[in-house]
Amino acid sequence: MYDICIIGSGAGASPIAYELSKAGAKVLILERGDFYQKEDFSKDEIAYTKRSIVTPNLDEEYHMIEEYIDNKWQKYSSKDANWDFYNGNIVGGSSNFMSGFFHRLQPDDFRLYSKYGAIKNANISDWAISYDELLPYYNKVDKIVGVTTNTKEHPISKLFDQCAKELNLNPITTPRAILSKNIGERKACYYSNYCGSYGCSSGAKGSGREALLNPALTSGNLTIIANAFVKKLESKNKKVVSALYFDKKSKRDRRVKAKIFVLAAQAIESCRLLLNSKNSEYPNGLANSSNQVGKNLLFSAGGIISGEFDGTQNISLNKLKIEGLFVNRAIKDWYFLKKQKGGLIEALFEHANPIRKAASQKWDDNNKLVWGDKLYKKIDYKFNKSKQLDFEIFNDWLPNDNCFVSVDTKYKDIYGVNVAKIRIGSHPQNEVIGDILAQKSIKLLQQMGAKNISGSISPYPPQNLQAGGCRFGDDPKKSVLDKNCKAHDVKNLFVTDGSFMPTGGSVPYTYTIYANSFRVADYIKKYIK
Repeated sequence: MYDICIIGSGAGASPIAYELSKAGAKVLILERGDFYQKEDFSKDEIAYTKRSIVTPNLDEEYHMIEEYIDNKWQKYSSKDANWDFYNGNIVGGSSNFMSGFFHRLQPDDFRLYSKYGAIKNANISDWAISYDELLPYYNKVDKIVGVTTNTKEHPISKLFDQCAKELNLNPITTPRAILSKNIGERKACYYSNYCGSYGCSSGAKGSGREALLNPALTSGNLTIIANAFVKKLESKNKKVVSALYFDKKSKRDRRVKAKIFVLAAQAIESCRLLLNSKNSEYPNGLANSSNQVGKNLLFSAGGIISGEFDGTQNISLNKLKIEGLFVNRAIKDWYFLKKQKGGLIEALFEHANPIRKAASQKWDDNNKLVWGDKLYKKIDYKFNKSKQLDFEIFNDWLPNDNCFVSVDTKYKDIYGVNVAKIRIGSHPQNEVIGDILAQKSIKLLQQMGAKNISGSISPYPPQNLQAGGCRFGDDPKKSVLDKNCKAHDVKNLFVTDGSFMPTGGSVPYTYTIYANSFRVADYIKKYIK
């Protein structure tokens, strides 16, 4: 029997494994995907972004999606839409493929209800902890995972600073979970120009695998079983007693026992597993006496506004064409508006993927197909004579009754387990705030001299930014977890991925998930004793 069994291995799991194995506990990780090391990663666009070798085959493992179309909720399969909510199912999880924007939540993010009050048809709730309680763990992430503002910057960053200040804005240097110098087995960033969506082959990116799990393995107390799909958590007398998983190598079911179980499979899959782990003691799903498991699912609202630079602005084409260096600039001036929550604007270049860039040129301004000399000239301009700067907008996705996870009793995956059914309803306020930030973004791009400014704010959820579904709180009737992320209903079950979050803030979630997981690890140490 293990002291701790962790389901998942990403940002919510790896700090638990790191801290507890170092403290002498016998820790087991069950990960549904393979165990890649940095030497295994490549910059193959077809493999990682077209066919994705690190997420399940949609013919075998898919989701059912509910979308509001023609004034009614309509259901369709993610495999039919070629659209899924899996994110890097390998050891280290989606932290292997993040861009590493590590912005902290602000103190008022923890008390949005107290600050702004109720919003119609939104389920806003203050957090069960304060910013000050999480602050030491943000600092811990900085030290152990590696967060820096010293990565090399592209020349356009100076133009960004100049123009932002001309508009009385305060540009900030983006903290990145990317090493700018060698530390131990991890090598400094070599600025490959392929960061987001790709695994890091130098070890510079602060993935859970590179920064925490590989070091934890040297303790001798951590065991990682890859290719292990957990089908059910089996419970008795208000305790989880075993995890039933399918071993993909031997192609048979196995069970493992532990004293404490930690669930960190990312929000949608964690909720799905709890709901599929129902029994006579938990007829509505494990840890679900509140009927809140799966409710108040969160994504990140916003969109992208883009502008083109071609050397006719206050920066030469030669400088623009420098590849690989980061823009590393963000604007937080509009994070809190006068009477409502705003958001963050992150500046970055269009992704370098050549197939994607070339394919985007096959349409003209009237959405008509182009070919021949006209297509050649467009591709030449895109690759050789211009550079696209994106302003990525992050604002809060308001929790609401029409964004949740359940399980579909009709459809099962290749393992015979009911698939997740995801309703993706967006609160209208998401787009209102996104549009406000978009207009402000356009003014800054205009100040920089950008051409052909375009973009949109979308009501659709980005699959890679998910949280909520098992929110924490003090009231067992209104929340799934207590303030230490232990299930109210289950004596030995913790949930430490982004599921615990009642609101998401206006930044990517990974940094906060890491910090909270380190916080919970400290509590589990005391809990064991």
